[in-house]
Amino acid sequence: MNPLRFALAAALPLLAQTPVTWEDRPAISLDNGKIELVTLTKGGAFASLLLKDDAEKLSPMWNPIRAARETGGPARFGDSLGHFVCVDGFGPTSKDEQAAGFQGHGEAHRQQWEIVSQGKNGRVASVQFRASLPVVEENFTRKLELVDGEQVVYVESEIESLVGFDRPMNWAEHGTIGSPFLTPVHTVVDASVGRCLTRPHERPVDNHRLASAKEFVYPMAAAIDGNQVSIRTVPEQPNSMDHTGCLFDPDRELVYVTALRKDKRVLFGYLIRRADYPWLQEWMNYPKNLNLARGLEFGTQPFDVSRRATVEMGKLFGVPAFRWLPAKGKVRTRFLMFYTRVPEGFAQVDDVRLGGRQLIIEDRKNQLKVELAASLPLQ
Repeated sequence: MNPLRFALAAALPLLAQTPVTWEDRPAISLDNGKIELVTLTKGGAFASLLLKDDAEKLSPMWNPIRAARETGGPARFGDSLGHFVCVDGFGPTSKDEQAAGFQGHGEAHRQQWEIVSQGKNGRVASVQFRASLPVVEENFTRKLELVDGEQVVYVESEIESLVGFDRPMNWAEHGTIGSPFLTPVHTVVDASVGRCLTRPHERPVDNHRLASAKEFVYPMAAAIDGNQVSIRTVPEQPNSMDHTGCLFDPDRELVYVTALRKDKRVLFGYLIRRADYPWLQEWMNYPKNLNLARGLEFGTQPFDVSRRATVEMGKLFGVPAFRWLPAKGKVRTRFLMFYTRVPEGFAQVDDVRLGGRQLIIEDRKNQLKVELAASLPLQ
């Protein structure tokens, strides 16, 4: 079964923005001949990202629907797939919130997103969505831009409060990679992070590989058996599920997280304004059946916990664990997402930066570099 079935006849020319279906769900495709991004119109998840010249059609995005189909099991995660946005909320909810109709990971990824504008201005194709969040009384808008000839997606978002008081806000971009892109040994994750903490647990759980509440420096984390293990890669024999929370490098204005499939020589990643999203949580879901998923979740808090818990935490490593949303105010964020081939021998990411209308990605150990056109500003 091909998950992408175009709603337009194949004989028609492909537009920059095209209605499609993905796994029987309505979506819209942004396509510039270099890359194609498919975004669901319910919940706004980035469901698929492809290199147009890739005969294998290997998307880095996590697809639990495909995984369930291949294993014969139920699809467990509903609208939580690919890269979805958790706003306003990231983690579980209290009993009172549940009674009020507020569910985990916020409302945005469960709402129908209205397409408020789409078109092309010169070389820039764009689509803008809007979603109403009724329980938290907020409006969410997201604009996606794709420039002809580039392998970069620009994502600009805004949350607007409709209430007349300041409130603590929780916002995470739940970017999630999955199999077959994510595989033991061959897929490595790099990030410009500083201090990290393994997720605290009140009691041990059988499938945890990492020790509880241990500070570490990426990528070497404390394991339950007392050893240090690298979390850049998936274990050769997966059978674990863990979380880590890392502070993005406070000396950088723009920070990154990347996933490299070394044997396929393809690299996926994000360049992020640290002031918008100071934290990176990684959810490492590694079952024995190899339907692997790894969250590259950048946001306003180090772990997916309730709003009350983030407020009670206050700060970790001296950095706030939540962000304030002003009364009747707005918060705007911007990041970019990229997907590219890399040269033979490219094995790690030591830096991602913008310079001279280019995105520069370096493997300094092997003296290799990738330069991608990136003509739109991020700041």
